[in-house]
Amino acid sequence: MAVVSDPISDFLTRFKNATMAQKEEFSAPYSKVKEEIARILKEEGYLWSYQKVGEGVHAEIKAKPRYSGNTPALKNLKRVSRPGLRRYVGCDDIPKVLGGMGIAIVSTPRGIMAGHSARKQNIGGELLALVW
Repeated sequence: MAVVSDPISDFLTRFKNATMAQKEEFSAPYSKVKEEIARILKEEGYLWSYQKVGEGVHAEIKAKPRYSGNTPALKNLKRVSRPGLRRYVGCDDIPKVLGGMGIAIVSTPRGIMAGHSARKQNIGGELLALVW
């Protein structure tokens, strides 16, 4: 298996590719950060479910994208902060994606959360991705 320099981007790309190909399920190597991102995507209605499969180094996260008929809930996503160029935002600078129709995923001192939750709690952090 190849070494991935940006595992969050890899997870989001697998998610986007699975929805565009209308796959029932996709998997990615497991990490706690990816599990938290999957939790947020499930809470916001982009995933039906996710689960950790396996143990140790060989653990994977399997997720089922949500569809409405043949239309995926995910239209597009954008990885904002990346290993070469981190993007940090204050609570007032967290973007509203499509006027509130999408979500921003933010890594804060209190954990990874959706942008609207971070705004309510008056917390800023690293802007990981925009999902719509």
